[in-house]
Amino acid sequence: MISANNVTLRIGKKALFEDVNIKFTEGNCYGLIGANGAGKSTFLKILSGQLDTTNGNIVITPGQRLSVLEQDHFKYDAFTVMDTVIMGNQRLYDIMKEKDAIYAKEDFSEEGIRASELEGEFAEMNGWEAESDAATLLNGLGIEPDLHYTLMGDLNGNEKVKVLLARALFGNPDILLLDEPTNHLDLGAIEWLEEFLINFENTVIVVSHDRYFLNKVCTHTADIDYGKIQLY
Repeated sequence: MISANNVTLRIGKKALFEDVNIKFTEGNCYGLIGANGAGKSTFLKILSGQLDTTNGNIVITPGQRLSVLEQDHFKYDAFTVMDTVIMGNQRLYDIMKEKDAIYAKEDFSEEGIRASELEGEFAEMNGWEAESDAATLLNGLGIEPDLHYTLMGDLNGNEKVKVLLARALFGNPDILLLDEPTNHLDLGAIEWLEEFLINFENTVIVVSHDRYFLNKVCTHTADIDYGKIQLY
């Protein structure tokens, strides 16, 4: 669950949001709508912690993991497609890399206890399935297997969009924030994403200009108007 409690955001003298109280709960997909300039993308940034509020706060259920669709298409150019997707669960990715670094040493006996701890946490997080899970997401979105270990910098723009979407979806996040996820997707990828979100059991908040897409996947509508958000 994620909620906004008495959230106000002022930009100069203008209040973009004023005393907003809203709760987003598990098992629901919320379509965030409103006129251009109403603050849809801004509100997602507030929820994700990328933007500070003037007043009020955002509360997330302790222990829950929040995932966001990245908008910077060049951020992961130095990483492989597979690593970029698995980075969607940063803790799992960090464990993988630390394990690899320990095992790459000629003598890692002194770090045996640490390696054992990492292996235990890795198994608890279904780390052994990480690459196959990432591959399933990539394949579903139309990224062919021969690209899975290619550098992100070698992909075209549409391919990068799909990989960043797979990254957001990876690892069954508790809260998923998607800003215009269908942009630059072909019809097959959109249909796959619709099916994924319909079957997704956690919390989704999505901004999209594609009304057909919103009607297909959303259980609720959150309408931004005059600095308030009304839930339907």
